[in-house]
Amino acid sequence: MPDSRPRWPGGSTAGPAPSTLLLSGVRLSDGRAADVRIGGRRIEAVGAPGSLGTRGTRLDLRGYLLLPAPAEPHAHSDTALTASPEHSGAHTTDDVRRRATEAALLQLSHGATALRAQVRVTTGTGLAPLDAVLEAGRSLRGLMDLTVVAVSGPLTGRAGADGLALLRDAVDRGADVVGGRPDLDPDPGGHAEAVLGLAAGHGLPVDLHTDADDPALLARFAAMAGEFGPGVSLGPCGGLSRLPEDTAAAAADRLAAAGVAVVCLPQGGCAGSRLRDAAPAGLLRAAGVRLAAGSGALRDATRPVGRGDPLEAAYLLAAQHGLDAAAAYEAVSATARAAMGLPGVRVEAGCPAELLAVRGDGLPGALSLAYSRIVVHRGRVVARTGAVREYRDPGTGSAHGDRDPGSGVVREDRGLGSGAVRDASARGPAGVLGLPRQGRTGPGGEL
Repeated sequence: MPDSRPRWPGGSTAGPAPSTLLLSGVRLSDGRAADVRIGGRRIEAVGAPGSLGTRGTRLDLRGYLLLPAPAEPHAHSDTALTASPEHSGAHTTDDVRRRATEAALLQLSHGATALRAQVRVTTGTGLAPLDAVLEAGRSLRGLMDLTVVAVSGPLTGRAGADGLALLRDAVDRGADVVGGRPDLDPDPGGHAEAVLGLAAGHGLPVDLHTDADDPALLARFAAMAGEFGPGVSLGPCGGLSRLPEDTAAAAADRLAAAGVAVVCLPQGGCAGSRLRDAAPAGLLRAAGVRLAAGSGALRDATRPVGRGDPLEAAYLLAAQHGLDAAAAYEAVSATARAAMGLPGVRVEAGCPAELLAVRGDGLPGALSLAYSRIVVHRGRVVARTGAVREYRDPGTGSAHGDRDPGSGVVREDRGLGSGAVRDASARGPAGVLGLPRQGRTGPGGEL
């Protein structure tokens, strides 16, 4: 059987990024085979296989589909992984930092080169979780871009003054986005107005966490967002799916007119959501709403399962919400990036080199399986995940693959054979940034 494994450049990405990286023999989403040359942080050229010369470091990606890298627009990094027994009760600043880092690396291995982390900033939590996630973001620079949403508690009523002061402190501390949970405030409209006002004063975007099950309140949110201008996101908006269809459609029209991005969670609900419904993705997209999709809670007390995988979110949009594969992937890539204020990415010359290579010959197949992935951030390969399928030989001699002598098992290599994810400047055998290795090391070696 021919060896179809990617040729890893030099077996390592330690040290400075090469001046030129050539992704050879990759398949594009339109079905063409191509070579893609990357120089620095941008794509320099896309051409037919063999047409771009041999300059630079070559990575053989025959058998891989090349896509713009996805982004994660709604991750609860401060509570991630707390359902795991090893992290049970782990809420000190150092624990939060380690969990947030581990969760971000998991999402990077899936392909997300940018992540928006929702972090609660309330009188109960204080600013310690925010500081921890900000530190995690700093430690991950060069691997991915992590931005932090300071998600406030009540901003009106008796606790409002303290909550607003804390939110201001969070912005001064370095929060990138002003967030809120109007559904949990005695005055949801006043809460949203306070968030928008603070954000406008600091020139920051807004991310409101809401079920969106009250049409009148949603209309008020849309009106305020329209006056605020670009940079307002709402999510997860699962309550829209519980409204009568004509009412939900009217609400979607208002959100589209206001330019609001809706970040849905196809797996359903997350921390702070009363119910598990997912937003009506098809209805929102048909109305012209900028529809992005995220993962939400990741193995915490509210949802002890979860993969934090953008391709799973896209798969669910295609499998359960009627979107075609291209529209579903757009929700986790182009629209997610736009909702996060990031530049657009296409596999074209001049675009940022934020890319995901997935083993497969087309987008539907990639969303269905996506076993092996190679992630490029700022022109450098920063993560890879591989898989090996094993089958028992039925003894007929008809099975394909390489037999392990004496084992009776056929091995079919489906990638690099390695689930390890490491920083390009790996800090010793313990793994990335002092965390345990993720996955298992195999024939593909390590970054």
